[in-house]
Amino acid sequence: MDTITLGDVTVTRVWEYFGPVDMTPEAFVPDSPAQAWDTHRSWLVPDFLDAETRIVNTAIQTWVLRSEGRIILVDTGVGNHKDRPYAPVWSRLDTDFLGNLARAGVRPEDVDIVINTHLHVDHVGWNTYLDGRTWVPTFPNATYLMAKADFDYWNPANEIKTLLGRGNQNVFEDSVAPVHAAGLTRLWEGSHRIDANLRLDPAPGHTPGSSVLRLESGSDRALFVGDLMHSPIQIHEPDANSCFCEDPAEARATRHKLLGTAADTNALLFPAHLGGHGAAEVVREGRKFAVKGWAPFAKYGAHA
Repeated sequence: MDTITLGDVTVTRVWEYFGPVDMTPEAFVPDSPAQAWDTHRSWLVPDFLDAETRIVNTAIQTWVLRSEGRIILVDTGVGNHKDRPYAPVWSRLDTDFLGNLARAGVRPEDVDIVINTHLHVDHVGWNTYLDGRTWVPTFPNATYLMAKADFDYWNPANEIKTLLGRGNQNVFEDSVAPVHAAGLTRLWEGSHRIDANLRLDPAPGHTPGSSVLRLESGSDRALFVGDLMHSPIQIHEPDANSCFCEDPAEARATRHKLLGTAADTNALLFPAHLGGHGAAEVVREGRKFAVKGWAPFAKYGAHA
């Protein structure tokens, strides 16, 4: 199953990539205790960790939401043919993402809203595609929702010194600026209500403009949290940041807050990059949390 229903909203999982990120747990999530990966090894392998190489596995995927008659994409992955000299795993890909999107019943012109939870390399790539020698919007009829805080932070014209630095080189120029120039962006601040079921709220720390999409429909709840966590180990170890968090202290505080919300409201948690079943229910364990159960999506991982 690639589609589930939450209240009046359907959620479909569309794949771009699954595989290694060429980083060990110690490099990727440096705050995480080594023993935690050993303790949870039985279910981290193979979907989240390669047993032989000890390299972290990750998924690049887009969540397609259908709500109140509109088609909404949450994050757009890496994209094809993009030059990423300081992020070689993502450089010059040639995937069948648009084919996968079509198999989910979505043509580019059908998309009404694109949500970029933040403006990192692996969340905005399919905002645009290469038409000849020009980057043009992939979803020509969509409104692209971007937090103004992230737009300003990653805009090279502002010359802000960022933690990720060159790891985000070319991203604003080829995946953000073209849709802004086309008049398709809405730079939101505070919170942004999409419809009766969906609202965007700030979730800063990973980046200044990181956001969470809250789904509340009937009795169902869900949180699409972007890179609040890259691995489910961060559910069990919520103080553990990835190496890509721009403000580590704020990232920890935001993670604790949203994990608490997920546990207290029985909200399904949708991080951007989980393989396996993709989303999880969580429960409190003292100051930490634990995986209570997985979403009913078909399991996807190293076997796929």
